[in-house]
Amino acid sequence: MKLSIVAFTKTGAALLNRLEDGMRAAGYEVMDASVLRRGGTEPRPSLHDWAEQAFSGDAVLFVGACGIAVRAIAPFVRDKFCDPAVVSVDELGRFAVPLLSGHVGGANKLAKEVAKLTGGVAVISTATDLHQKFAVDLWAASQGLSIGERELAKRVSAAVLAGEKVGFESDFPVAGRLPDGLLYAQSGLLGIHLTLDGHTRPFDNTLHLFPRLVTVGVGCRKGISEEQFEQAVLSVLASQQISLFAVRQIATIDRKAQEPCIRAFCGKYSLPLEAASAQTLVQTEGQFTGSAFVERTVGVDNVCERAAVACGGGELLFRKVAIDGVTVAAAMPFPELTF
Repeated sequence: MKLSIVAFTKTGAALLNRLEDGMRAAGYEVMDASVLRRGGTEPRPSLHDWAEQAFSGDAVLFVGACGIAVRAIAPFVRDKFCDPAVVSVDELGRFAVPLLSGHVGGANKLAKEVAKLTGGVAVISTATDLHQKFAVDLWAASQGLSIGERELAKRVSAAVLAGEKVGFESDFPVAGRLPDGLLYAQSGLLGIHLTLDGHTRPFDNTLHLFPRLVTVGVGCRKGISEEQFEQAVLSVLASQQISLFAVRQIATIDRKAQEPCIRAFCGKYSLPLEAASAQTLVQTEGQFTGSAFVERTVGVDNVCERAAVACGGGELLFRKVAIDGVTVAAAMPFPELTF
């Protein structure tokens, strides 16, 4: 998790130095640790500019008053599902307060880590934590699951807090004891379905959770338009009943990695692009759909299937599908899920 830390006073700077070392030891990647004090001769960014840059990471830690932190982050707050974790700790380290993205972003966890390092108290205010109830957004984040319907996630948490039962169905095994508030069911008013397919409706109000583990391997003819490529990939995924929410990355051969249509698709849907050399693809083990023409052209008999497995691991979910000069396949390692 990429973390930025800022302090404003001499006392705060001393705590910042302790926290920087401690957070690195705890596994955080400290991208920036700045002291923005008035005076001095060294050029320093404004707090506004610092906060804007820090928001591009995963977590932000303010050593100082909560009010300073709130005013600094206000222009950049967008959505609980994409905002970074934000925590404010006073300069004596007594209280660590999660301000933003307590569950999904991990601010509650960050506050607890900070309190452990300072000997202070993590001030947790989220209702599910206070009542020790199942929080679907927190569980989804811990398991690497994408949330399909955000408003329904709020309804699920509210129902659990109210003592109501919420149905749970999964296409994959989940180890551990089912949390209080959930019951295994295949129908009902409100429930959670863990699946790759976003069109299932086992419950009247179905919250879909997706294991974000699918690597989509692609190939294409030179000059394919962005619209053609997008339509082909989305059409194939829909026909295979795989939601885009379940896709972790796009993969292809290195010589195709600069194709405008592939890069545009990845940019539009915020998906990483992984590229492998022909040699890597040739050495990838498995049974693949070979083509002599493709092998003569790029040095390997199949691009999309081999790229999906080579870059994402696991096994093929479906073999090569070709549409209008675009080839698509997908692979996924088996998810290991637990309550």
